[in-house]
Amino acid sequence: MTRLRQLWYDVRSSFWFLPAFMLTGAIALALLLIDIDTRLAGDLFSNWPRLFGAGAEGARGLLQVIAGSMISVAGVVFSITLVALSLASSQYTSRVLRHFMRDPANQFVLGSFVGIFAYCLIVLRTIRGSDEGSFVPALAVLVGLLLGLVGIAVLVFFIHHISVSIQASQILATVADETLRVIDKLFPADAGPAADDTDEPMPAAVPGQGWHPVSAERSGYIEQVDVETLLVFAVGHGAVLRLEHGIGDFVVEGTAFACVLSAEPPTEADAARLRAALSVGRTRSLDKDVAFGIRQLADVALKALSPGINDSTTAEMCLDWLGAILLRLADRPLRARRHGADGRLRLVDCGPSYKALANEALDPVRQNAAGNVSVLTRLFRVLRLVGAHTRLPGRRRVLLGHAQAAAELARRSVEAPRDRARLDALAAQLVAELSLPAPG
Repeated sequence: MTRLRQLWYDVRSSFWFLPAFMLTGAIALALLLIDIDTRLAGDLFSNWPRLFGAGAEGARGLLQVIAGSMISVAGVVFSITLVALSLASSQYTSRVLRHFMRDPANQFVLGSFVGIFAYCLIVLRTIRGSDEGSFVPALAVLVGLLLGLVGIAVLVFFIHHISVSIQASQILATVADETLRVIDKLFPADAGPAADDTDEPMPAAVPGQGWHPVSAERSGYIEQVDVETLLVFAVGHGAVLRLEHGIGDFVVEGTAFACVLSAEPPTEADAARLRAALSVGRTRSLDKDVAFGIRQLADVALKALSPGINDSTTAEMCLDWLGAILLRLADRPLRARRHGADGRLRLVDCGPSYKALANEALDPVRQNAAGNVSVLTRLFRVLRLVGAHTRLPGRRRVLLGHAQAAAELARRSVEAPRDRARLDALAAQLVAELSLPAPG
């Protein structure tokens, strides 16, 4: 079931899914209208001759022009999309390409042109002249003309959309919005009170039992974990499971991805059942991996801070969106790392911690912002904003650690006395606020 869910997510995320659906719909529409024309043969022309009065040659010529134009424009759209993908990959990061591929607008535009082309082909083959037993599907031809006009409007829309979608602000907002939606899905605010991350000791083996590793059958990134299946297995075997890797981690073929605390090592059938509870793919997926969305924003910031680009404004926008994500996570209950059943501990998970997510967001940017006054200033402001809405002491200590690291970097890397004094003042105020208990 886990692999089926992941397969459905991958299919929906593919560039061809919506165009294929629209192509099928266009063919079905053509067949339906041809059937209607067959049943109403002669009635449409006699009642509305100016609207449905095209002859066989005129109808053929019209549909041929529309079909040729649509397939040519579809090629242009595909080429423009590839150029946009190349630009986004080189200017920002290759990890944002999936958002272009998943963009429903891009898929709709390509599907529109391909669908209109297929529609015209289906209708064309049914047109017969007088020497063949005259038949002109007047209604289908009229709809083909209207679809050609729609194609012109879609082309204008695509030019506007692609020019907007390659802007840095739009890319960052798209990544951040999807990440926030994943947070709301995985860590709902009404799931109960949040708690600080704790590093509880692993359950110890009792006499007659031991930890038995279960190796992965393929290398790749863990995309999904079926916790319910693992719990059912653990209860059925009276065992405790410990996952060695979490969602988004890379697992190597032949190495342990889980360990089973039991008297006997798991059989090959049991190992296969445990492997089926994990979905492993070639790339990370944002569907259940919040850290991947954070990583994409951090990567764009790193690219912006590189000497070849040196775009501090984009890095500051990345920090703004990272701050919005950390703020959404501030008091959310993260997924439990320990799962029980039948009154006993049965599964030790590798769920994300607030510290790990904060480090994923802030460490790469800070480590590459040496001497950049504007980026360091924005980092202090983001930490202050998130800290003002974070009440859990452990999570405030995480933010305090980042504030102290950023203050040390500012003192060490900023040479201008005036800028260094201003950053020192911001850092001192931030450290003082985070050192105090949360208000309220």
